[in-house]
Amino acid sequence: MDQGEFELFSDFANGGDMWTGDGARERRKRIKFSEPFSVPPQVHLSLSLWDMDSHANIRADLGAEKVNETGFDMVFRTWADTRIARVRMSWMAIGEVKGEDDWDLY
Repeated sequence: MDQGEFELFSDFANGGDMWTGDGARERRKRIKFSEPFSVPPQVHLSLSLWDMDSHANIRADLGAEKVNETGFDMVFRTWADTRIARVRMSWMAIGEVKGEDDWDLY
């Protein structure tokens, strides 16, 4: 198992597109595991902080994409007139890791 937390963006102070834009928007960040898994793990994401404007509907889509043994892409999407100041996401990867006593026959 591996886990972590990452502030994906903070757009309020600098007028970034998550705060000032509209329509479809996306942010992604490649996360590397502290050690490789034997096979691609299951990855779970959650919002640990979200700072949203209260004058529009809150729309958010979280995803773990391009998951492999060494990492994954953490993805946050929104759309329409939703305004987001900042987002921090937590993640947990659960899977098989190679043990020090394991060895390959072929």
